Amino acid sequence: MDLTGRNALITGGAVRVGRAITRALAAEGANVFVHYHSSAEPARTLHEEVLATGVRCASGQADLSDPSSTLGLMEQATEALGPISVLVNSASDFPRDSMATVAYEGFRAAQDLSLGTPLFLTQAFADLLPEGIEGAVVNVTDVKTERPYREHISYMLAKGGLDTLTKAAALALAPRIRVNAVALGVILPPPGEESQYVENLAEDLPLERIGGPEVVADAVVFLAKNDFITGEIVRIDGGAHLV
Repeated sequence: MDLTGRNALITGGAVRVGRAITRALAAEGANVFVHYHSSAEPARTLHEEVLATGVRCASGQADLSDPSSTLGLMEQATEALGPISVLVNSASDFPRDSMATVAYEGFRAAQDLSLGTPLFLTQAFADLLPEGIEGAVVNVTDVKTERPYREHISYMLAKGGLDTLTKAAALALAPRIRVNAVALGVILPPPGEESQYVENLAEDLPLERIGGPEVVADAVVFLAKNDFITGEIVRIDGGAHLV
């Protein structure tokens, strides 16, 4: 798939990994719609930066903790740019809980944001994609779904569900829409943590370094462009799965 002139929606696209993905898609010639929740100023700055590269850019706010907002967001992006043919589900949170402390409200919130929203946004994406246009979805999940964190059980369950959604949607939406995912390892410090947090983790990786958001963006672009890959979850983890 040539991304030149394509219209892409990136959830959580104004900050952190989402911001790098937005920049990378724009660099490939895609027009981008930057979704944000509370990051209005970063979205505005990124909007101006992307426009300066010569592609079209729009942004919009939505609270994706409510999956029922997904159709409205897809319609907003379509109205701003035209038919959306690339969707990146990047928006997420990293709540801390465990088997001992998990409560229904926190569990439900994690499922809604990190699983329910990608599900229903992908559904809206497929419903609104015009006939004759091929589409690509890339989900952002976590390499630790295979060896879960002890202190983030709601998040882990949601991301594990996203892994399954990636494969189920790839089957359901083929051949016109491809669905893949990137599973992140040591990329950035979690919100509230200093850089030393991930530097300590990186010492145990085979590659002995932090990934950074740009390597994730490169993988997302690769999966969006390669038209013979679907249902794949690519680990961006510095070899963490090997040790």
